[in-house]
Amino acid sequence: MKKCLLRNEKIVLSIIISALVFAICSCAFAGTDYPFRAAEMTDVTVRSGFWLPRIETNRLVTIKSDFRRSEETGRIHNFEAAGRREGKGFKGIPYDDSDVFKIIEGASYTLATHPDPELDRYLDDLISKIAKAQEPDGYLYTARTLGHNYGTNANGCVEYSLMGPVRWSKLVCSHELYNIGHMYEAAVAHYRATGKRSLLDVAVRSADLVERTFGFGSTQLKDPSGHEEIELALCSLYRATGEKRYLNLAKTFLDLRGRGDLRSETWGVPVQDHLPVTEQREAVGHAVRAGYLYCGMADVAALTGDKSYVKAIDAIWENVVSKKLHLNGGIGARKRVEYADKSRGVAFEAMGDNYDLPNEKAYLETCAAIGNALWNQRMFLMSGDAKYIDILERVIYNGFLSGISLKGDEFFYPNPLASKGDYKRSKWFSTSCCPVNIARFIPQIPQFAYATKDDSAYVNLFIESEAKLKLKSGEIKLSQKTDYPWNGTIKITVDDIKTLNSKLPTLNSKLYIRIPGWCVGRPVPSELYVHTNPGSIKDFTVKLNGRPYSFSSEKGYCRIEREWKKGDTVEVVMNMPVRRIKAHDSVKQNIGRLAVERGPIVYCAEGFDNEGRVLNKAIASDTAFTRTTCDILGNRYPAFSTAAKVVSGENKGEKCELKLIPYFAWCHRAPGNEMQTWIPVE
Repeated sequence: MKKCLLRNEKIVLSIIISALVFAICSCAFAGTDYPFRAAEMTDVTVRSGFWLPRIETNRLVTIKSDFRRSEETGRIHNFEAAGRREGKGFKGIPYDDSDVFKIIEGASYTLATHPDPELDRYLDDLISKIAKAQEPDGYLYTARTLGHNYGTNANGCVEYSLMGPVRWSKLVCSHELYNIGHMYEAAVAHYRATGKRSLLDVAVRSADLVERTFGFGSTQLKDPSGHEEIELALCSLYRATGEKRYLNLAKTFLDLRGRGDLRSETWGVPVQDHLPVTEQREAVGHAVRAGYLYCGMADVAALTGDKSYVKAIDAIWENVVSKKLHLNGGIGARKRVEYADKSRGVAFEAMGDNYDLPNEKAYLETCAAIGNALWNQRMFLMSGDAKYIDILERVIYNGFLSGISLKGDEFFYPNPLASKGDYKRSKWFSTSCCPVNIARFIPQIPQFAYATKDDSAYVNLFIESEAKLKLKSGEIKLSQKTDYPWNGTIKITVDDIKTLNSKLPTLNSKLYIRIPGWCVGRPVPSELYVHTNPGSIKDFTVKLNGRPYSFSSEKGYCRIEREWKKGDTVEVVMNMPVRRIKAHDSVKQNIGRLAVERGPIVYCAEGFDNEGRVLNKAIASDTAFTRTTCDILGNRYPAFSTAAKVVSGENKGEKCELKLIPYFAWCHRAPGNEMQTWIPVE
């Protein structure tokens, strides 16, 4: 009993220390930055509901599985061998270093909220190996340290090889800067979670070398990174250390893109290097690189006040949500795109043309969904507009969530919207950026739920949780009770308030509650998708302390301003009928088709529930839906059935029933299943 008490006391002490470290580290964020601030990770606690099992599965299964696979495939061996300066013995692909860094980032986030001595020791040991692998001047790239080189082909690259003969050569293909960018993000996460500088010191040595090599005034190299990531990572490192050289370096990398007047050559559309970033207006090229580029531009714009960046990413965002966004929130329509008239080479995992939104052949990499979500979170932090959270929500419940199995150890790389039955999740990939990216993304979702600005508190996502939000005049503690996304009722309670004047029992502030676009007749903030049976603002009702409240709408939010006191409650009820979705007429792949969603959840038909076939069935344009359920690996979810007809094959003309399940849950129950999201209309 005594040992148990001591153990509990240590855990409590560890939680307190983590919270203090987060608070201390946050001081480095003071000054110019985003006007809106996401809640601190340690100030949001998910108690139950939809996201708790996913967060716990990530903590207990996905992170451990990813580390184990990294050990089995040589990713961690590479750091050990490089630390011994063996000069040979590299295993895998040069960008594998980044996988380990991403898992460390995710593991650090979990340590911040769930102290785990065993995981803490594991990270200490792994970081020690990474530190030993770093060369004396700060260079860290195990493939080169271990003498690995695939060589080059006539175009200067080989798929998956990505190395030139010397440091920083073939940067269009190399992942040297990309890898260490993820290391910087992991280092900041680990430092903020534990207070330890072990990995942060590695990051600082590396960044100092990169700054000496590429920074303003350097006479050495004038090229950006082929695969964007280091730009936003340097902003994170700047926030953690206060070293402005890192912010300047991030801006330098951005400003070198598309600048043929400053460089010997530019690399073209496939890697967003066809125009200066401030002149770009369309999302093109590799979708993951694009998402990270736009995140970096948003960060630099927030930290420097450069409005030309904002103008560019505003236009690019409009292009995406109006012409290049799939219904599940995914981006990157094509596995391979040729730009014969615009640039050299081809783009892989790339944005397609405007309105090019295929279904079965849609690529929609899980990492691209993550990049899209992170970009939209930043766009909200810059503007306070709910339309960006609408896109973020669509991504996390659909195109991202489909990428990870319910058990947490199988993954999709692409996330198509239809399948002939030849598709399944995998335990791992030779290029396993998606499994490890998931591990670092899921722990961040709770903090996306809340934000603040001055004396305003924002509820962006509806998650059963508690949050402590620091306002200009004090602190407010909110809790949410909800069964969202299956139910549209949310009860928000003021659990406590603390004012700067401790004698005051109330806090004068504004509470902004997001009015989801799907609720009021606008599934996305454009005309790309529309409801054929739309809702309206009447579908969103509010009660304040049990009484109907007539609210004013502001940038997609219900605004309530008052003297808040402990015990105040706000109850939101959103009507949640099944909505039929029609795509813009310019989307040729979806002419004569409808999709179905309820709340933020996109639905699909899977062969498992429909006698093995769904691609041969059609529905009426005004079809009605009957609620039912589906059981998927012990999880019971709302499902729907509707009248349908077989429109091809030997049973053509037969009437049947078509059952729909949540898109994120497909491909769990049996291999070889057909799947259809956009259903033909009879």
